[in-house]
Amino acid sequence: MPTEPQPQRKTRTARIIALLKKRFPDAKIALNFSNPLELLVATILSAQCTDVRVNVVTPALFKKYRWARDFARADLETLQEEVRSTGFFRNKAKSIKSAATRIVEAYDGQVPETMEELLTLSGVARKTANVVLGNAFGKNEGVVVDTHVRRLSQRLGLTKHDDPEKIEQDLMQLVPRRQWADFAHLMIFHGRNICFARKPNCAECPLNKLCPSAFKV
Repeated sequence: MPTEPQPQRKTRTARIIALLKKRFPDAKIALNFSNPLELLVATILSAQCTDVRVNVVTPALFKKYRWARDFARADLETLQEEVRSTGFFRNKAKSIKSAATRIVEAYDGQVPETMEELLTLSGVARKTANVVLGNAFGKNEGVVVDTHVRRLSQRLGLTKHDDPEKIEQDLMQLVPRRQWADFAHLMIFHGRNICFARKPNCAECPLNKLCPSAFKV
């Protein structure tokens, strides 16, 4: 496909969003949570792990550890065993305990509501911060770029980059700010149900007339 002018790409992005909303009207985050702390912990656990597995682990975890101070005081080896099945359990347990400790000491036990503050927490980069801000606080500070968003953005010709932060910057220029969180949910649903990594179902894809990669992947 020839280089697409930014205004045309923006218009095409709006059409992509509209079609995905029609196809996936109930698209939302798959992680189960009832407050910002639970979402923060679940998102840390979701790294290199399926949301389904995380949702199996977290009910017992959240019943035992209700507040940031509970995670901060947790025995590290015990916490490691409790999250073992999510993979990379030592690093994840350490990050959760460290993040909770900072939340208690610096933020009076409450998960902070700004990008800058969230990025000071152990185990939190822009992706995790965007998940928490968009889904727990309703704040659109950026676009979540996970494996699905990354793959689909490239296939759809919305970015030429491979670096998640550069992809995010491209998407922030194309997607209206009020839709940043919803856009990620739509792309994730589309990636899980139609635009598969190895063999995308282009024949059933509502975007095949807007996608430069349709029937070519």
